[in-house]
Amino acid sequence: MSFFQMVTFPANSYIIVEGKKDANNFYIIREGKVRVTRETAVVGEDPNQVLGPGDFFGVVAAMSQHPQIESATSLTNVSLISVSYDQFGTLIQKSTAVAMNIIRFFSMKLRQFDTTITRLSFRNAVEEDPNELFKIGEYYFQQQNTSHATFAYQSYLKHLPNGQFVPQAKLRLQTINQPFQAPPIDYTKFNRNYKDSEMIFCEHEPGKELFILQSGKVKISKIVNQNEVMLAVLQAGDIFGEMAILDNKPRSASAVAAGDVELLAINKANFEGMVKAQPQLATRLITLLSERIWIAYKQLANLLLKDPQGRIVDTLMTLAEKNRIKVAPKQAYNFEIGTKDLLKMVGLTDPKDELIISDIMKNNKFIRMEMGKIVCTDMAELEKLVQFYHKKANMENKLKKLK
Repeated sequence: MSFFQMVTFPANSYIIVEGKKDANNFYIIREGKVRVTRETAVVGEDPNQVLGPGDFFGVVAAMSQHPQIESATSLTNVSLISVSYDQFGTLIQKSTAVAMNIIRFFSMKLRQFDTTITRLSFRNAVEEDPNELFKIGEYYFQQQNTSHATFAYQSYLKHLPNGQFVPQAKLRLQTINQPFQAPPIDYTKFNRNYKDSEMIFCEHEPGKELFILQSGKVKISKIVNQNEVMLAVLQAGDIFGEMAILDNKPRSASAVAAGDVELLAINKANFEGMVKAQPQLATRLITLLSERIWIAYKQLANLLLKDPQGRIVDTLMTLAEKNRIKVAPKQAYNFEIGTKDLLKMVGLTDPKDELIISDIMKNNKFIRMEMGKIVCTDMAELEKLVQFYHKKANMENKLKKLK
């Protein structure tokens, strides 16, 4: 990898710092040991990870072009390969194995973050399991959505031909006058077309492919506590379903066409070859995964804030950062959302919760309403306010551990 810059750091040096902006480079360790830490501990993750030769760090910030979500310090003298975000295509061409390692690591990390967020947001969410497909079918059957119920029942019969609910699934399909088997999918064809409201895949279903959305929109949803929760609406250019082919786990959510949709399907067998042949695909995938990990980490940090005012201003800051708004004194930004939308984002639905936003505006004159939309007249002040709430939360957590 002589094409890339080699950098060295003496022991006990900061290499990257959490929160730092304009992070253009990530690092692969050649020699030595590096400790990676985060201000917000992620459940199930070692808060002080020690990395060695072959490991990498700083990829999320470099590829998403967002502020750093971790700090890294050298435990020994270290030698690193420094890769800038615009050199990623070259890295793939020179070492597909490194790119695949990063993609697999990211998929694992994102699955871990998503699981934690789901558990904190929806306390009764069910672990992915093909046995649950029958229950998904039952949910849609009760909702009189026969096309989605049919998909779930047929998927259950396909993947669990000897499952305990086989007789019931067959009876349901007979009741709605549908065959036991769905039309076979030609996995040799990359291009797929779906009609409005057609299910592309169902949560809990084993997955064989990831998809690149060529045209149209796709809704991503999940059944939690007998309610369908909308997680995202994807646009042309988005990649989805990559978790199933990268970490061999069932789908964590369902994907449904919103209008007519054209997709490009990539399966496990041809994925690595396609990454090698088309470095721009891997670059796009890593960029999207980086963006999603960055957002997931910010969501997780937000959920761990106990103060509702802190969660609200932190959500505003994340929206601004996501849209790459400059943070500077007197820099104004119109968030283009009202109080109800903002409260929904932080899971506050009681009408009384609007008083929390009123209190924030009363005490912080740089946040106000204009034409029904929330506006910040000084992004630097908003950043200071968010930092205050995070420091307060970290202090409370440290005191709790001491007790």
